Amino acid sequence: MTQPIHPEARIGHVHLKVADLERAIGFYAGVLGFELQQRFGTQAAFLGAGGYHHHIGLNTWESKGGHPPPRGTTGLYHTAFLYPDRASLGDALRRVLEAGVDLEGAADHGVSEAIYLRDPDGNGVELYRDRAPEDWPRNSAGELRMVNAPLDLQALLAEARPN
Repeated sequence: MTQPIHPEARIGHVHLKVADLERAIGFYAGVLGFELQQRFGTQAAFLGAGGYHHHIGLNTWESKGGHPPPRGTTGLYHTAFLYPDRASLGDALRRVLEAGVDLEGAADHGVSEAIYLRDPDGNGVELYRDRAPEDWPRNSAGELRMVNAPLDLQALLAEARPN
């Protein structure tokens, strides 16, 4: 049997092909609040949180002026950004709503609370926070039982970290 991946392995960053670099920076930095770490002229940019070199890479190398892939094709479903707590997720929701970005959905999954939307290039974006593992829903045998329940957005906004 193959050994499982090291338990501390994580997805380090996502690198997206975008049609318009400035528009993409406007969304990821201006709306979500990631910090621009480095630019490569008009073709690429790297953004991060907390001084990290980059969580998000954006480029127009193969996609300048391009269009999102049509429905029914394979590719990235969404990129998920993990927030440290409920107040920070509430702040992210506030930022998105103030920017006039439409939500595609919101859910309480038992293990996490999530908000779903699209970036300007049509890429799926999930903003979420995890619950502590001891609070995850489990059946009588102890097996994980995630759910897809409504998320109270007004309550989440009420807990938003002050800006």
